Amino acid sequence: MHSPKLGARIRAMREERKLSREELARKAQISPERLAAIEDQGESAALGILVKISRALGSRLGTFTDDSACQDPCVVRAEERTGASLAQTGVHRPGHMDYHSLGRGKADRHMEPFYIEMEPGGIETETGAHEGEEFIVVLRGKVRLVYGAKTIILSPGDSAYYNSVVPHLVACEGDEPAAIHAVVYVPF
Repeated sequence: MHSPKLGARIRAMREERKLSREELARKAQISPERLAAIEDQGESAALGILVKISRALGSRLGTFTDDSACQDPCVVRAEERTGASLAQTGVHRPGHMDYHSLGRGKADRHMEPFYIEMEPGGIETETGAHEGEEFIVVLRGKVRLVYGAKTIILSPGDSAYYNSVVPHLVACEGDEPAAIHAVVYVPF
């Protein structure tokens, strides 16, 4: 089953809670223009921004991808990942990211596992922070992890586990696309 795009889900959840775009942006500590780009143009966003939006809406990050419940174990086949995308717009501009939920359908989850495809050339330089922890493993390409004052370049097979209360950014490094597995834990 194909899930609606991320922007449409965020807008629907915002409207259901009777929040204006400006109110949600303020609660999520992002600009109204950034929220508009996500809602209206399907622009992708860093996980930190998506976490802030989900917290401001009072929901789990995975709510953006949940379509139906599954029984344990929750299995997402590689060929099913496309239908689980958080922000799959079909438009791959510089720095674009596609988030594919690997926990879709597991309603009682405490972690949010993703397969993330990243395009090179992003101009995203703003770090984000939120409660919880993150774990990433690079599958292909090179990935830049900015963590506090440190910048670390990760290659295929490298991993990083960090507290996400420290300002951080994960982005494609170099001229080739990259892919990672990411597991995000945000206490709710």
